[in-house]
Amino acid sequence: MPTLAAVDIGSNSVRLKISRLASHHLVDIHEDREVTRLGESVFSSGFLSPEAIASTVKVLRRFHRAAQRAGADTVRVVATSALRDARNSRAFLEWVRSATGWRVEIISGLEEARLIHLGLTSTLRVNSSSVLMIDLGGGSCELTVSHKGHIRETVSLPLGAVRLTNDFLHHDPPRKAEFRQLTSLIRREIGRIAQRITKARPGIVIATSGTAEALSVAAHSLYRTKSQRANTVSRLQMRRIAKMLPRLSLEQRRKVPGIGVRRAEIVIAGAAVYAELIERFKLGGFRFSPLGLRDGLLAQMAADYDHATRSGRQIQSERRDSILAAVEHYRVDLDHATRLRDSVTKLFADLRSIHRLPQEYKEWITAAAMLCEVGDYVNRTGRHRHTYYIISHSEILGYTPQQRKLIAAIARYLGKSRPSLEDAAIKTLSPSDQKHIAKASLLLRLAWALNLGRSGALKTVRVRIHESAVQLALVPKHPMSVDLELWAVEREKAYFREVFGCDFSAAVVAAA
Repeated sequence: MPTLAAVDIGSNSVRLKISRLASHHLVDIHEDREVTRLGESVFSSGFLSPEAIASTVKVLRRFHRAAQRAGADTVRVVATSALRDARNSRAFLEWVRSATGWRVEIISGLEEARLIHLGLTSTLRVNSSSVLMIDLGGGSCELTVSHKGHIRETVSLPLGAVRLTNDFLHHDPPRKAEFRQLTSLIRREIGRIAQRITKARPGIVIATSGTAEALSVAAHSLYRTKSQRANTVSRLQMRRIAKMLPRLSLEQRRKVPGIGVRRAEIVIAGAAVYAELIERFKLGGFRFSPLGLRDGLLAQMAADYDHATRSGRQIQSERRDSILAAVEHYRVDLDHATRLRDSVTKLFADLRSIHRLPQEYKEWITAAAMLCEVGDYVNRTGRHRHTYYIISHSEILGYTPQQRKLIAAIARYLGKSRPSLEDAAIKTLSPSDQKHIAKASLLLRLAWALNLGRSGALKTVRVRIHESAVQLALVPKHPMSVDLELWAVEREKAYFREVFGCDFSAAVVAAA
């Protein structure tokens, strides 16, 4: 039963959640949270302030001690908007590593939205055909449209409550001109993506994060109706709260139920964003959920340990959807990519005793097979280098940045070049992965050779391993010729012997 810990370093607060994986389910054992306003100075000066860094690192030391006491087997630490924008983020990362030993991942807005979606869908039963998920943090606002558990639209907007407060609200209560400027920017940013969200016609709206929680409590305390469900905010309630808050002083806002001392400083901006979202998209309101980014991190880690978890199935679905979207976007021949994937999957299984790759490499190789032609979209010249860049830098959902690098490296070497420790694609990998990439890319090269004619000429390939030799029997579809495929496979003989240390031969045989 592994114990997993997730740390979310946000622009407004830092959160920790520790859970234990038991019987394919996560059981929560510890949570902690503290407001540090790490992003406050970033949104005005572009730099993390020394005070905010020191305060955040102090909290992270506390989290580190909690994770050690819980016996956490895996800890994943991610940072969001403030670290994405800060010009001195590297100094913060080094300070955290020195203080705790943790390596902080700075994730993109789209990856943040995906993980929030994973945290919600792996826990909640969302049966509606279309759901809008809103996560408004300190630096950004992530909007995700989910259709029966599948991500259909994801967008990250620079509409965080801390960012907007620092940029626009300089008086208490804010002056009318300040508030007009604030709402004008919110309308502009939401207007840029309005058509994408409106087209989805979301039937349910789920909001996460501290601002949504504060607004939910305030709505129930001030305007609750008898038939209203817990944790819900109606369109009318949101409109009334958004109009009320700018008229109150800071001390008055702190006395509003649910808002509290620190939230009162930024809640006006947060409420304005929610009000505009609901009005623009003609939504009935939203339902608050305490789940969020940290729950998505835990679900991702749980899936890595146990594919039978609900999150494991969800991640596989996300990966399939994302790869198919990339295939379509980069105009890859889907039929050829699918045949290539099926071929390399069979080779991976048939040659297991030869390559001895970790089981997770099956996932990376099949993804590389589907995506190995994306570089053609840029230019046929240098297409394999383009393929590496696109895969390693694109938002292919469901894969971590490190996993995308592995997939990209496998897809990189289908041409004349072979993996070398001097290559940029290889030298940043761990020593074990460097060895694995040579084997994995060779399996993909063989699959590529078996499909070189792009006509589906092969019916099947039979693999026979005898002592220290591997024999491939190519069975064609009658009456099609596979001369080209045989020629391409035989060209890999010397490289096969170099990588796997055994002889290799191929021959065409008649179908039984």
